[in-house]
Amino acid sequence: MLMLAVMPAYATPAVVNYIFDGDTFAAYVKLEDGIKISVRVRLMNVDTPEIHGACAREIEMANRAKNRLAELIPVGSTVELSKIKDDKYLGRIDAHVIMPDGRDVGDVLVHEKLGRPYSGGRRAPWCD
Repeated sequence: MLMLAVMPAYATPAVVNYIFDGDTFAAYVKLEDGIKISVRVRLMNVDTPEIHGACAREIEMANRAKNRLAELIPVGSTVELSKIKDDKYLGRIDAHVIMPDGRDVGDVLVHEKLGRPYSGGRRAPWCD
């Protein structure tokens, strides 16, 4: 008989330090022994338009997504990082980001049509 062990959900608290764009921000994370590091965090489950986009529409949409992210997780606020993975860029991680009210930031951005669901791979262009 196969038995599955259910592991408790684990989340790492992080304090938002800087918003880069609609799906990336910097945060301070406290490690064991009181060590505090700054890390760039990319929202794992959403793709937002690029600030330096390929067309005026993409750039405008990118700024709306960035501003909304700053409203959802303002600098100084504490969020929970879960399902943390290494990112393809050194010094950046991918994570689900949970706000104090329990909502997933990426899900909110997708619901508000400021981003698209993303699970890896090639991303669709934002310009026609």
